Amino acid sequence: MATGEGASGTGAAQGAGVLSGELRIEGEVSTPRTFDSEALAALPGQVADVSSVAAGRTGVAVALASILDAVAPTEGAGWITLESDDGDFSASVQRSELGGAIVIHAAPDGPLPRELGGPYRFLIPDAAACKTGGADRCATVKFLGRITVSAAPGRDTRKVT
Repeated sequence: MATGEGASGTGAAQGAGVLSGELRIEGEVSTPRTFDSEALAALPGQVADVSSVAAGRTGVAVALASILDAVAPTEGAGWITLESDDGDFSASVQRSELGGAIVIHAAPDGPLPRELGGPYRFLIPDAAACKTGGADRCATVKFLGRITVSAAPGRDTRKVT
């Protein structure tokens, strides 16, 4: 398993180039859904230039809050677990810490390539240093494949000191 900022595993979906994919939102929500790039791009809360909220980053994103609005988390569901598409990496963070979080779903000129963490990459602008737990830089998940909403912390493979 890879480690460090935005780490995730490198299972079957590994490789350079562009991959199509789906992002599943499940758990304690009224309407579990699976999104593709077009569905994410159709949601409100688009960030046309990710560098406007995260210096040095590129792409087109949607606010996590817009995704959650579309699935309607149940009352008391205060945790978000983010998992790579191969299941090798996950981070569980309290929803209250993710106010400005985004999901990058495209590059400026097309699909987000694998080498930039695509097809979907979760990003927390202004995150704390890695290994602090919570909404730190290591919760920036490359190759995002699933978001699980829950009342308690979920699986978290980050190393915390």
